[in-house]
Amino acid sequence: MFKDNKNSLARQNLTILFLAQATVGNQMVMIFIIGGLAGQSLANNPCFATLPISLIVLGSMLSANPLSLIMQKYGRRVGFLLGIFGGALGGIIGCIGLYLSDFSIFLIGSFLSGIYMSAQGFYRFAATDTASPEFKPKAISYVMAGGLISAIIGPQLVKLTSGSFIIPFLGTYLTVILLNLVGAFLFLYLKIPPLKNEQHKNHESSSYIKILKTPELLVAIICAMVAYALMNLVMTSSPLAVVGCGFTENNAADIVSMHVLAMFIPSFFTGHLIVRFGNIKIITSGLLILSLSGLVALSGISLANFSIALVLLGIGWNFGFIGATSLLANSHTPELRGKIQGLNDFIVFGGVTVASLASGGLMNCAGSSAVAGWNAVNFAMLPFLILAGLAIIFLSQRTKIKSTI
Repeated sequence: MFKDNKNSLARQNLTILFLAQATVGNQMVMIFIIGGLAGQSLANNPCFATLPISLIVLGSMLSANPLSLIMQKYGRRVGFLLGIFGGALGGIIGCIGLYLSDFSIFLIGSFLSGIYMSAQGFYRFAATDTASPEFKPKAISYVMAGGLISAIIGPQLVKLTSGSFIIPFLGTYLTVILLNLVGAFLFLYLKIPPLKNEQHKNHESSSYIKILKTPELLVAIICAMVAYALMNLVMTSSPLAVVGCGFTENNAADIVSMHVLAMFIPSFFTGHLIVRFGNIKIITSGLLILSLSGLVALSGISLANFSIALVLLGIGWNFGFIGATSLLANSHTPELRGKIQGLNDFIVFGGVTVASLASGGLMNCAGSSAVAGWNAVNFAMLPFLILAGLAIIFLSQRTKIKSTI
Protein backbone atom coordinates (compact mmCIF):
# COMPACT_ATOMS: atom_id res chain seq x y z
CA MET A 1 0.00 0.00 0.00
CA PHE A 2 2.86 2.39 0.88
CA LYS A 3 6.33 2.64 -0.66
CA ASP A 4 8.13 5.75 0.68
CA ASN A 5 10.26 5.66 3.84
CA LYS A 6 9.86 9.31 4.91
CA ASN A 7 6.29 8.58 6.03
CA SER A 8 7.17 5.67 8.34
CA LEU A 9 5.63 7.29 11.45
CA ALA A 10 2.61 8.32 9.40
CA ARG A 11 2.18 4.72 8.25
CA GLN A 12 2.37 3.46 11.83
CA ASN A 13 -0.29 5.93 13.00
CA LEU A 14 -2.37 5.23 9.93
CA THR A 15 -2.42 1.52 10.82
CA ILE A 16 -3.82 2.32 14.29
CA LEU A 17 -6.41 4.72 12.87
CA PHE A 18 -7.41 2.23 10.18
CA LEU A 19 -7.93 -0.48 12.82
CA ALA A 20 -9.91 1.90 15.01
CA GLN A 21 -12.14 2.81 12.09
CA ALA A 22 -12.59 -0.88 11.31
CA THR A 23 -13.45 -2.01 14.85
CA VAL A 24 -14.65 0.77 17.13
CA GLY A 25 -16.26 2.46 14.12
CA ASN A 26 -18.76 -0.39 13.92
CA GLN A 27 -20.81 1.29 16.62
CA MET A 28 -21.80 4.17 14.36
CA VAL A 29 -22.94 1.81 11.61
CA MET A 30 -24.93 -0.22 14.14
CA ILE A 31 -26.54 2.78 15.81
CA PHE A 32 -27.49 4.38 12.50
CA ILE A 33 -29.18 1.15 11.40
CA ILE A 34 -31.28 0.64 14.53
CA GLY A 35 -31.38 4.13 16.08
CA GLY A 36 -34.47 5.23 14.16
CA LEU A 37 -36.19 1.88 14.67
CA ALA A 38 -35.45 1.93 18.40
CA GLY A 39 -36.64 5.52 18.59
CA GLN A 40 -39.82 4.61 16.77
CA SER A 41 -40.49 1.84 19.31
CA LEU A 42 -39.98 4.17 22.29
CA ALA A 43 -41.37 7.52 21.13
CA ASN A 44 -45.02 8.42 21.59
CA ASN A 45 -44.95 10.48 18.39
CA PRO A 46 -43.54 8.80 15.24
CA CYS A 47 -42.29 12.19 14.04
CA PHE A 48 -39.58 11.88 16.70
CA ALA A 49 -38.37 8.45 15.56
CA THR A 50 -35.02 9.73 14.30
CA LEU A 51 -34.48 12.10 17.25
CA PRO A 52 -31.92 9.70 18.82
CA ILE A 53 -29.76 9.95 15.70
CA SER A 54 -30.24 13.72 15.61
CA LEU A 55 -29.01 13.97 19.19
CA ILE A 56 -25.95 11.86 18.36
CA VAL A 57 -25.09 14.36 15.65
CA LEU A 58 -25.87 17.30 17.96
CA GLY A 59 -23.55 15.82 20.59
CA SER A 60 -20.91 15.44 17.90
CA MET A 61 -21.34 19.05 16.81
CA LEU A 62 -21.09 20.47 20.34
CA SER A 63 -18.06 18.36 21.27
CA ALA A 64 -16.11 19.03 18.04
CA ASN A 65 -14.45 22.28 19.14
CA PRO A 66 -13.61 21.18 22.71
CA LEU A 67 -12.18 17.87 21.48
CA SER A 68 -10.14 19.57 18.77
CA LEU A 69 -8.65 22.07 21.22
CA ILE A 70 -7.89 19.28 23.70
CA MET A 71 -6.10 17.36 20.94
CA GLN A 72 -4.24 20.53 19.99
CA LYS A 73 -2.91 20.96 23.53
CA TYR A 74 -2.60 17.41 24.88
CA GLY A 75 -2.34 15.29 21.74
CA ARG A 76 -4.65 13.14 19.63
CA ARG A 77 -4.53 10.15 21.96
CA VAL A 78 -6.18 12.04 24.83
CA GLY A 79 -8.96 13.28 22.57
CA PHE A 80 -9.60 9.85 21.09
CA LEU A 81 -9.73 8.23 24.54
CA LEU A 82 -12.30 10.83 25.60
CA GLY A 83 -14.30 9.83 22.53
CA ILE A 84 -14.08 6.18 23.58
CA PHE A 85 -15.36 7.13 27.05
CA GLY A 86 -18.29 9.03 25.50
CA GLY A 87 -19.18 6.09 23.26
CA ALA A 88 -19.10 3.60 26.13
CA LEU A 89 -21.10 5.87 28.45
CA GLY A 90 -23.64 6.50 25.69
CA GLY A 91 -23.99 2.76 25.17
CA ILE A 92 -24.54 2.14 28.89
CA ILE A 93 -27.21 4.82 29.20
CA GLY A 94 -28.80 3.63 25.94
CA CYS A 95 -29.10 0.16 27.49
CA ILE A 96 -30.78 1.63 30.56
CA GLY A 97 -33.23 3.57 28.38
CA LEU A 98 -34.15 0.44 26.43
CA TYR A 99 -34.49 -1.67 29.58
CA LEU A 100 -36.80 0.89 31.20
CA SER A 101 -38.57 1.74 27.91
CA ASP A 102 -37.74 5.37 28.68
CA PHE A 103 -37.31 7.49 25.57
CA SER A 104 -35.79 10.43 27.50
CA ILE A 105 -33.01 8.31 29.01
CA PHE A 106 -32.37 6.73 25.62
CA LEU A 107 -31.96 10.22 24.15
CA ILE A 108 -29.38 11.14 26.79
CA GLY A 109 -27.36 8.07 25.83
CA SER A 110 -27.62 9.04 22.18
CA PHE A 111 -26.37 12.54 22.90
CA LEU A 112 -23.31 11.21 24.75
CA SER A 113 -22.59 8.79 21.89
CA GLY A 114 -22.04 11.90 19.80
CA ILE A 115 -18.77 12.48 21.67
CA TYR A 116 -17.43 9.31 20.06
CA MET A 117 -18.80 10.29 16.65
CA SER A 118 -16.98 13.61 16.91
CA ALA A 119 -13.72 11.94 17.92
CA GLN A 120 -14.02 9.47 15.04
CA GLY A 121 -14.37 12.40 12.67
CA PHE A 122 -10.85 13.52 13.62
CA TYR A 123 -9.28 10.20 12.57
CA ARG A 124 -9.02 11.56 9.04
CA PHE A 125 -7.17 14.68 10.20
CA ALA A 126 -4.91 12.73 12.59
CA ALA A 127 -3.78 10.64 9.61
CA THR A 128 -2.23 13.79 8.08
CA ASP A 129 -0.44 15.08 11.19
CA THR A 130 2.78 13.15 10.59
CA ALA A 131 2.40 12.78 6.80
CA SER A 132 4.23 14.63 4.06
CA PRO A 133 2.13 17.04 1.93
CA GLU A 134 1.96 14.68 -1.06
CA PHE A 135 0.96 11.77 1.20
CA LYS A 136 -1.90 13.62 2.96
CA PRO A 137 -4.72 12.90 0.45
CA LYS A 138 -3.77 9.22 0.40
CA ALA A 139 -3.55 9.08 4.21
CA ILE A 140 -7.04 10.56 4.54
CA SER A 141 -8.36 8.16 1.94
CA TYR A 142 -6.76 5.08 3.50
CA VAL A 143 -7.93 5.79 7.03
CA MET A 144 -11.47 6.30 5.72
CA ALA A 145 -11.12 2.93 4.01
CA GLY A 146 -11.17 1.33 7.45
CA GLY A 147 -14.89 2.00 7.36
CA LEU A 148 -15.13 -0.75 4.75
CA ILE A 149 -14.63 -3.31 7.50
CA SER A 150 -17.34 -1.61 9.55
CA ALA A 151 -19.64 -1.73 6.56
CA ILE A 152 -19.29 -5.50 6.44
CA ILE A 153 -19.24 -6.31 10.15
CA GLY A 154 -21.59 -3.66 11.57
CA PRO A 155 -24.83 -4.76 9.87
CA GLN A 156 -24.06 -8.40 10.64
CA LEU A 157 -23.59 -7.51 14.30
CA VAL A 158 -27.00 -5.84 14.20
CA LYS A 159 -28.57 -9.01 12.81
CA LEU A 160 -26.88 -11.11 15.50
CA THR A 161 -27.60 -8.82 18.45
CA SER A 162 -30.79 -6.83 17.83
CA GLY A 163 -33.04 -9.74 18.85
CA SER A 164 -30.65 -11.53 21.19
CA PHE A 165 -32.56 -10.33 24.27
CA ILE A 166 -36.26 -10.07 25.00
CA ILE A 167 -35.86 -6.30 24.90
CA PRO A 168 -35.29 -5.33 21.23
CA PHE A 169 -31.92 -3.78 20.40
CA LEU A 170 -30.51 -4.20 23.94
CA GLY A 171 -27.91 -6.67 22.71
CA THR A 172 -26.78 -4.18 20.06
CA TYR A 173 -26.07 -1.49 22.63
CA LEU A 174 -24.23 -3.95 24.88
CA THR A 175 -22.01 -4.74 21.88
CA VAL A 176 -21.35 -1.02 21.44
CA ILE A 177 -19.93 -0.91 24.97
CA LEU A 178 -17.55 -3.80 24.21
CA LEU A 179 -16.35 -2.16 20.99
CA ASN A 180 -15.28 0.94 22.91
CA LEU A 181 -13.23 -1.18 25.29
CA VAL A 182 -11.30 -2.49 22.26
CA GLY A 183 -10.64 1.07 21.13
CA ALA A 184 -9.19 2.05 24.50
CA PHE A 185 -6.35 -0.44 23.95
CA LEU A 186 -5.75 0.51 20.32
CA PHE A 187 -5.08 4.18 20.99
CA LEU A 188 -2.35 3.42 23.50
CA TYR A 189 -0.14 2.75 20.45
CA LEU A 190 -0.88 6.03 18.66
CA LYS A 191 2.19 8.32 18.37
CA ILE A 192 1.22 11.84 17.33
CA PRO A 193 3.00 14.48 19.47
CA PRO A 194 1.11 17.59 20.60
CA LEU A 195 2.22 20.96 19.26
CA LYS A 196 4.93 22.98 20.99
CA ASN A 197 4.10 25.99 23.17
CA GLU A 198 5.15 28.57 20.58
CA GLN A 199 2.84 26.94 18.04
CA HIS A 200 -0.09 27.34 20.45
CA LYS A 201 0.52 31.09 20.55
CA ASN A 202 0.29 31.33 16.76
CA HIS A 203 -2.83 29.16 16.87
CA GLU A 204 -4.59 31.45 19.33
CA SER A 205 -3.94 34.58 17.26
CA SER A 206 -6.20 33.61 14.34
CA SER A 207 -9.90 34.44 14.70
CA TYR A 208 -12.78 32.35 13.39
CA ILE A 209 -13.90 35.25 11.19
CA LYS A 210 -10.48 35.39 9.56
CA ILE A 211 -10.59 31.65 8.96
CA LEU A 212 -14.00 31.84 7.29
CA LYS A 213 -12.78 34.67 5.04
CA THR A 214 -10.23 32.31 3.49
CA PRO A 215 -11.97 31.08 0.29
CA GLU A 216 -10.40 27.61 0.20
CA LEU A 217 -11.28 26.93 3.83
CA LEU A 218 -14.83 28.28 3.47
CA VAL A 219 -15.57 26.21 0.36
CA ALA A 220 -14.03 23.10 1.94
CA ILE A 221 -16.24 23.51 5.01
CA ILE A 222 -19.40 24.10 2.94
CA CYS A 223 -18.79 21.09 0.68
CA ALA A 224 -17.92 18.78 3.58
CA MET A 225 -21.07 19.91 5.40
CA VAL A 226 -23.29 19.36 2.35
CA ALA A 227 -21.84 15.93 1.54
CA TYR A 228 -22.23 14.72 5.12
CA ALA A 229 -25.63 16.35 5.68
CA LEU A 230 -27.14 14.81 2.55
CA MET A 231 -25.74 11.41 3.37
CA ASN A 232 -27.21 11.62 6.86
CA LEU A 233 -30.54 13.03 5.68
CA VAL A 234 -31.20 10.11 3.37
CA MET A 235 -29.47 7.29 5.27
CA THR A 236 -31.27 8.10 8.53
CA SER A 237 -34.65 7.71 6.85
CA SER A 238 -33.79 4.75 4.66
CA PRO A 239 -34.45 1.97 7.25
CA LEU A 240 -37.81 3.56 8.06
CA ALA A 241 -38.62 3.89 4.36
CA VAL A 242 -37.63 0.31 3.54
CA VAL A 243 -39.68 -1.15 6.39
CA GLY A 244 -42.53 1.31 5.73
CA CYS A 245 -42.72 0.18 2.11
CA GLY A 246 -43.33 -3.43 3.14
CA PHE A 247 -39.84 -4.88 3.38
CA THR A 248 -38.11 -6.38 6.44
CA GLU A 249 -35.58 -5.08 8.98
CA ASN A 250 -33.02 -7.47 7.48
CA ASN A 251 -33.67 -5.90 4.06
CA ALA A 252 -33.02 -2.49 5.64
CA ALA A 253 -29.79 -3.76 7.23
CA ASP A 254 -28.59 -5.20 3.91
CA ILE A 255 -29.29 -1.93 2.08
CA VAL A 256 -27.49 0.12 4.73
CA SER A 257 -24.62 -2.36 4.50
CA MET A 258 -24.36 -1.80 0.73
CA HIS A 259 -24.52 1.94 1.36
CA VAL A 260 -21.68 1.88 3.89
CA LEU A 261 -19.61 -0.34 1.59
CA ALA A 262 -20.12 2.26 -1.13
CA MET A 263 -19.04 4.96 1.31
CA PHE A 264 -15.67 3.37 1.96
CA ILE A 265 -14.63 1.10 -0.95
CA PRO A 266 -13.75 4.15 -3.12
CA SER A 267 -11.38 5.28 -0.36
CA PHE A 268 -8.74 2.90 -1.71
CA PHE A 269 -8.38 5.10 -4.80
CA THR A 270 -10.01 8.47 -3.93
CA GLY A 271 -6.70 9.82 -2.64
CA HIS A 272 -4.95 8.84 -5.87
CA LEU A 273 -7.71 10.53 -7.90
CA ILE A 274 -7.29 13.71 -5.85
CA VAL A 275 -3.54 13.71 -6.49
CA ARG A 276 -4.15 13.28 -10.22
CA PHE A 277 -7.21 15.49 -10.86
CA GLY A 278 -7.31 17.86 -7.89
CA ASN A 279 -9.74 18.40 -5.05
CA ILE A 280 -12.25 20.54 -6.93
CA LYS A 281 -12.95 17.98 -9.68
CA ILE A 282 -13.39 15.16 -7.16
CA ILE A 283 -15.74 17.25 -4.99
CA THR A 284 -17.76 18.20 -8.08
CA SER A 285 -18.02 14.55 -9.10
CA GLY A 286 -19.28 13.72 -5.61
CA LEU A 287 -22.01 16.36 -5.82
CA LEU A 288 -23.16 15.06 -9.21
CA ILE A 289 -23.33 11.49 -7.90
CA LEU A 290 -25.36 12.66 -4.89
CA SER A 291 -27.80 14.31 -7.30
CA LEU A 292 -28.12 11.07 -9.26
CA SER A 293 -28.83 9.22 -6.01
CA GLY A 294 -31.83 11.46 -5.35
CA LEU A 295 -33.17 10.93 -8.87
CA VAL A 296 -32.95 7.12 -8.51
CA ALA A 297 -34.71 7.25 -5.13
CA LEU A 298 -37.53 9.35 -6.56
CA SER A 299 -38.05 7.00 -9.52
CA GLY A 300 -39.44 4.05 -7.52
CA ILE A 301 -39.66 2.13 -4.23
CA SER A 302 -38.43 -1.33 -5.20
CA LEU A 303 -35.51 -2.89 -3.34
CA ALA A 304 -33.41 -2.19 -6.42
CA ASN A 305 -34.26 1.52 -6.23
CA PHE A 306 -33.39 1.67 -2.55
CA SER A 307 -30.17 -0.26 -3.09
CA ILE A 308 -28.91 1.74 -6.10
CA ALA A 309 -29.85 5.08 -4.53
CA LEU A 310 -28.04 4.25 -1.29
CA VAL A 311 -24.97 2.96 -3.13
CA LEU A 312 -24.77 6.18 -5.15
CA LEU A 313 -25.31 8.15 -1.95
CA GLY A 314 -22.28 6.43 -0.41
CA ILE A 315 -20.01 7.03 -3.42
CA GLY A 316 -21.09 10.67 -3.67
CA TRP A 317 -20.39 11.18 0.03
CA ASN A 318 -16.94 9.62 -0.33
CA PHE A 319 -15.83 11.86 -3.18
CA GLY A 320 -17.41 15.00 -1.74
CA PHE A 321 -16.29 14.52 1.85
CA ILE A 322 -12.75 13.23 1.27
CA GLY A 323 -12.19 15.84 -1.43
CA ALA A 324 -13.33 18.61 0.94
CA THR A 325 -11.24 17.20 3.80
CA SER A 326 -8.14 17.13 1.59
CA LEU A 327 -8.79 20.70 0.45
CA LEU A 328 -9.08 21.80 4.09
CA ALA A 329 -5.98 19.88 5.24
CA ASN A 330 -3.85 21.53 2.55
CA SER A 331 -5.18 25.05 3.22
CA HIS A 332 -3.83 25.69 6.73
CA THR A 333 -0.64 25.42 8.76
CA PRO A 334 -0.10 22.84 11.56
CA GLU A 335 -0.42 25.42 14.35
CA LEU A 336 -3.94 26.29 13.16
CA ARG A 337 -5.18 22.72 12.84
CA GLY A 338 -6.98 22.61 16.21
CA LYS A 339 -9.03 25.74 15.65
CA ILE A 340 -9.74 25.14 11.95
CA GLN A 341 -10.54 21.43 12.25
CA GLY A 342 -12.75 22.08 15.27
CA LEU A 343 -14.61 24.86 13.45
CA ASN A 344 -14.94 22.63 10.37
CA ASP A 345 -16.51 19.76 12.28
CA PHE A 346 -18.72 22.12 14.32
CA ILE A 347 -20.21 23.50 11.10
CA VAL A 348 -20.28 20.12 9.33
CA PHE A 349 -22.10 18.38 12.16
CA GLY A 350 -24.31 21.42 12.66
CA GLY A 351 -25.56 20.88 9.12
CA VAL A 352 -25.83 17.15 9.75
CA THR A 353 -27.86 17.85 12.92
CA VAL A 354 -30.36 19.92 10.95
CA ALA A 355 -30.51 17.22 8.28
CA SER A 356 -31.10 14.40 10.75
CA LEU A 357 -33.76 16.38 12.62
CA ALA A 358 -35.49 17.10 9.32
CA SER A 359 -35.14 13.50 8.20
CA GLY A 360 -37.53 11.99 10.72
CA GLY A 361 -40.06 14.78 10.33
CA LEU A 362 -40.02 14.57 6.55
CA MET A 363 -40.18 10.76 6.55
CA ASN A 364 -43.00 10.33 9.05
CA CYS A 365 -44.90 13.61 8.93
CA ALA A 366 -44.53 15.11 5.43
CA GLY A 367 -47.20 12.92 3.84
CA SER A 368 -49.81 10.27 4.40
CA SER A 369 -47.56 7.33 3.49
CA ALA A 370 -44.00 6.07 3.65
CA VAL A 371 -43.65 6.72 -0.09
CA ALA A 372 -44.62 10.38 0.30
CA GLY A 373 -42.22 10.78 3.21
CA TRP A 374 -39.36 9.15 1.29
CA ASN A 375 -39.97 11.42 -1.68
CA ALA A 376 -39.97 14.47 0.61
CA VAL A 377 -36.60 13.41 2.05
CA ASN A 378 -35.02 13.17 -1.39
CA PHE A 379 -36.52 16.44 -2.66
CA ALA A 380 -34.94 18.12 0.39
CA MET A 381 -31.48 17.41 -1.07
CA LEU A 382 -31.88 20.13 -3.69
CA PRO A 383 -31.08 23.31 -1.70
CA PHE A 384 -27.98 21.70 -0.18
CA LEU A 385 -26.72 20.72 -3.64
CA ILE A 386 -27.31 24.23 -4.98
CA LEU A 387 -25.33 25.74 -2.08
CA ALA A 388 -22.34 23.45 -2.64
CA GLY A 389 -22.50 23.93 -6.40
CA LEU A 390 -22.34 27.71 -6.04
CA ALA A 391 -19.40 27.40 -3.63
CA ILE A 392 -17.47 25.24 -6.12
CA ILE A 393 -18.20 27.66 -8.99
CA PHE A 394 -17.00 30.58 -6.84
CA LEU A 395 -13.70 28.88 -5.96
CA SER A 396 -13.10 27.65 -9.51
CA GLN A 397 -13.62 31.13 -10.95
CA ARG A 398 -11.39 32.65 -8.31
CA THR A 399 -8.65 30.15 -9.09
CA LYS A 400 -8.88 30.92 -12.81
CA ILE A 401 -8.62 34.66 -12.15
CA LYS A 402 -5.58 34.20 -9.90
CA SER A 403 -3.86 32.02 -12.51
CA THR A 404 -4.20 34.73 -15.17
CA ILE A 405 -2.75 37.47 -13.00
